[in-house]
Amino acid sequence: MNLSGVFLLMVFLAVLFWCVISNNRFVIMRNRCINARPPVDVELKRRHDVVPRLADTVKGFALHEKQVLENLAKARTEAMRATSIPGRIVSEKDLSSAIVSLFAVAEGYPDLKADGNFLRLHDELARIEDRIRFSRQFYNDSVMRYNTLISIFPNNGLAVLLRFGNEPYFDIDAGPAQPTGHPVV
Repeated sequence: MNLSGVFLLMVFLAVLFWCVISNNRFVIMRNRCINARPPVDVELKRRHDVVPRLADTVKGFALHEKQVLENLAKARTEAMRATSIPGRIVSEKDLSSAIVSLFAVAEGYPDLKADGNFLRLHDELARIEDRIRFSRQFYNDSVMRYNTLISIFPNNGLAVLLRFGNEPYFDIDAGPAQPTGHPVV
């Protein structure tokens, strides 16, 4: 074998080695994204579990707010049914808006705002929302690292060949701050 053949073999082996290493990095980063999803799901389920108790408490005080409570129940049901990340984002945004509306209604009922059960549930929901934000941020950081890895040159060409695609971000805004001074829900 001549010198040019050895050189070509070395280049081929280097490219092959780079492909294997890159593929493994893509898999590791994608698996980190997948692994970061369950904590978000756990916190969203906790939120879904608190909402009916909160609605029942409000229902006892705000009998004339049937539409707000129905919207909340519908948004919760849709959020629990959503399976894809894009579908969940939309449904969780709707649920966040419905929760903010519920707290806006509560502002008009001083007895409700002073009720111990309402305050406890409000605080519990605020803590859950904080954990949701933290879990979502961890997931989105993992997605950003993965999406960046498969988007930069020369990885982007190999990622397309190996069928690695972008992961979606999980981004929901909770809406406007509550006038009660409590954390945004």
